[in-house]
Amino acid sequence: MNNITRTQAIGVIAGREDKDQAVGVPNIDSYYGEDVFSVDVMKEYLPKDVAQHLIATIEDGDPINPAIAADVAHAMKQWAIARGATHFTHWFQPLTGSTAEKHDSFLEPQGMQAIMRFSGKNLITSEPDASSFPSGGLRCTFEARGYTVWDPTSPAFIKRHPNGATLCIPTAYCAYTGEALDKKTPLLRSRQALKKAVTRLMKCFGLDEQKVTITLGAEQEYFLIDKSFFLNRPDIIQTGRTLFGASPAKHQQLEDHYFGSIKPRVLAFMTDVEKALWKLGIPAKTRHNEVAPAQFELAPLFEEVNLAVDHNMLVMEVLRQQANKHDFVCLLHEKPFSGVNGSGKHNNWSINYGNMNLLEPGSDPFQNAIFMTVLVSIMEAVDTHADLLRSTVTGAGNDHRLGANEAPPAIISIFLGDMLTAVIDELEANGSGCSCRKETMKLGVDVLPPLPKDTTDRNRTSPFAFTGNKFEFRAPGSSHSCAGPMMILNTIVADAMNGLSDKIEQFSSDVDFNDQLHELLRERIITHKRVIFNGDNYSAEWKEEAEHRGLPILSNTPSALAEFKSAKNIALLEKYGVLSAKEVESRYEVFMEEYSRKIRIEAEISLELARTVFLPAIRKEYNQALTALTHTPSDAAWVGSLKSNVGTLGACLQNLIEESNKLESDLDENNDMYQVFLQMQSVRECVDKAEKWVTDSEWPLPKYREMLFIY
Repeated sequence: MNNITRTQAIGVIAGREDKDQAVGVPNIDSYYGEDVFSVDVMKEYLPKDVAQHLIATIEDGDPINPAIAADVAHAMKQWAIARGATHFTHWFQPLTGSTAEKHDSFLEPQGMQAIMRFSGKNLITSEPDASSFPSGGLRCTFEARGYTVWDPTSPAFIKRHPNGATLCIPTAYCAYTGEALDKKTPLLRSRQALKKAVTRLMKCFGLDEQKVTITLGAEQEYFLIDKSFFLNRPDIIQTGRTLFGASPAKHQQLEDHYFGSIKPRVLAFMTDVEKALWKLGIPAKTRHNEVAPAQFELAPLFEEVNLAVDHNMLVMEVLRQQANKHDFVCLLHEKPFSGVNGSGKHNNWSINYGNMNLLEPGSDPFQNAIFMTVLVSIMEAVDTHADLLRSTVTGAGNDHRLGANEAPPAIISIFLGDMLTAVIDELEANGSGCSCRKETMKLGVDVLPPLPKDTTDRNRTSPFAFTGNKFEFRAPGSSHSCAGPMMILNTIVADAMNGLSDKIEQFSSDVDFNDQLHELLRERIITHKRVIFNGDNYSAEWKEEAEHRGLPILSNTPSALAEFKSAKNIALLEKYGVLSAKEVESRYEVFMEEYSRKIRIEAEISLELARTVFLPAIRKEYNQALTALTHTPSDAAWVGSLKSNVGTLGACLQNLIEESNKLESDLDENNDMYQVFLQMQSVRECVDKAEKWVTDSEWPLPKYREMLFIY
């Protein structure tokens, strides 16, 4: 623990000066994307034919020609060295949930002459030790070979540090045997599957082949606390969250923090975050206070899904780095503070076919028929594979957040809003048309009236909400990679679209196309409408209703991950080549082990703090109260109050000792980690109750009222 007390920490924070923002900051357009090997840089540094080929791979999905690797590597090296880089690295995303990198210098000296080299082979592939990353049994210590492979669709970039810079090359990561060991590879596979499915479905409508773009905008929530408090909280240092802490009298009840005026110190931090992101070509757009005190949000513009996932991983890294420069610590845990809102990562997802957003209602009947077909395919996908979608947002941290009255529950449903739900209802009830307006409208003639972009209200309690021209998946946690949820969403929608295409391709040429389409969508709606829920997802009634509808209710990580590897889900993932059965099993093992290890770490530090930090403080308070009681005349008017005080503190001591012993026993017996998690809560209740009774100056760790409000 840090060598200053919590009261001294407050003094340190009070003495901090706001870091003034620089005067005369250059215009954003003068440095936006300057540390990215962008299309413009390619055109400047590469031969024209090589640049054209590489750009076609990036923008149109053309296969990469390995023959151009040497030219691309040379150009990257020249550009990076001109930008101050001395090293390069293959930047990848292993199953740890973070990013990884191994730096090699460009230097290959000849005698005393410094030669800077970077070959096509260096660009295309590297060989990290595959046995040292989580693999779920795909790699063992004696089977260490693994490869990182250049992903040309995500541009190389430069990461800076105080004494230099490194060229980072986004890569996929796989085992010597070919299995994916990362989160990027399955995402790229799912993206390919969905693009093929969209192209096939649009062909059913007679459209020429166009470029398919799957887009993502990932809103990132986070907490900031002062570094002095962080260093005085061993639980946050070890686990990213507070394992103990009584709720303060004031937290978020007054709803005065949300969208409130941003404090100068926080604004200075946010400004530096945005500068760093803009240099990396990351389109940070929005910043604001979130609902809980000390909680904030950063939201970017939409990007192609693979690039958006890479960028979000960088966003989390930049938030942590810039927080440290401002004497903050950025907490990305889903529930760092009990009793106030946790942090999520809202994944805003959409599909474009050429210039047409397939999730935006149009002003003409033809486009609306396409919109309704895509909408119904997504409804079918989410209903059929709700268990699989739920499994992508599991984790020890998100178990605290989901269903905690500021996040969606652990029940996957779809919010469409009143207007679209009325259309769905009419399609179900009336095989001949729907009646959003006075006249009857027939699919393909006028299925929807001209609608504004925002066709729905917002439902912040829904895990999967239609918000005008996109779906917002609100269940992912703030520390999660977006790759997992997007991989599954892409795959299940591809499967549903292919199912519709199978039927449409069998339509009779003797029957009106729109009549047949209308009936097909009606059948799908009848089967899958149960997943639509526009009400309050927090209510107890919804849980009962969801059970009645037969929706999966997977309340914790172990139950959700068990569904991930069901025969049905393995078959789906293998069908589209997204994950093999071995890869599914490996991820189940990795994620379950991660869950168990995190719970064990939390339990061990919880037990240590209970016995070595809190018990002494409570015992000291009890002894002082007992001494006061023994020195008080038995007939004193206040003796009853003293006895009550001693009794309360004595009960706190006894309960904490007993519950701590139970926790130790659960750990020693290697019980189910979910049971260990529940026992940790019992220990916490003892400590949090005692916090309200121990003399304030004697309480050993920073309190919620300090960490959440003093910064």
